[in-house]
Amino acid sequence: MSEKIKFPTETVELPSKGKVYDLMNPLSTGSIEMKYMTAREEDILTNANLLRQGIAIEKMLQSMIKSPIQYEDLLLGDRNALLVAARILGYGSIYTFEYVSPDTEQKEQITIDLQDIKDKQVDYSLYNNKNEFVYELPHSKNVVTVKLLTVGDDKKIDQELKSMKKANLLVGELTTRLKQQITSINGDYSAKAVREFVDNMMLAKDSSALRTYINKITPDIDLTITFKLANGEEITDQLPLTADFFFPRN
Repeated sequence: MSEKIKFPTETVELPSKGKVYDLMNPLSTGSIEMKYMTAREEDILTNANLLRQGIAIEKMLQSMIKSPIQYEDLLLGDRNALLVAARILGYGSIYTFEYVSPDTEQKEQITIDLQDIKDKQVDYSLYNNKNEFVYELPHSKNVVTVKLLTVGDDKKIDQELKSMKKANLLVGELTTRLKQQITSINGDYSAKAVREFVDNMMLAKDSSALRTYINKITPDIDLTITFKLANGEEITDQLPLTADFFFPRN
């Protein structure tokens, strides 16, 4: 009897280091085992039905994850790190994209090494294996607890926005997201209290301050890159994750 074929795998470190997940969650280890991309994952990436639904890349990523995790439990920043890792495991770390100068509209091919991407700098002392953070709104002085969004939360937000649009209701992406992120207001954890507060009492200045705070504490990869143009000009910009990211031309 022939031995079972073993696929090579790599361990991917999560930007959160696992410190935001409950200790009973396997994600709390801070790392995930991923296998190298195979022809099966390429089939997923090019599946017309999955592409039409906009879920091809998500299904590909789930297929490559070997650790026994619940995909929807992943923080969005950790999911982003896995996407970059999947690209490296599939097509290598060298990524070429087209940069268009905003001043001259001149196009130039830029090549970077994805392995140079680092994690965003966050204060890990704020994390205690519980996805809950206390914040006093600076102007109204109300105290809220917030959570960092997961893949599952993001799907709920997307579905709610689609339902609002379908019903010809005012689509409030900002408030819809806040209602998912805020878990309590002044000790009241009821969804009704959170909804009413966001809809009727949330000051714009507090909303802005809260979003800044959440961004500051959110673990993620840092997609800020610096590169030189042919004329020697140094550019600092965000890495564009275009279709070529998972569908390289060469």
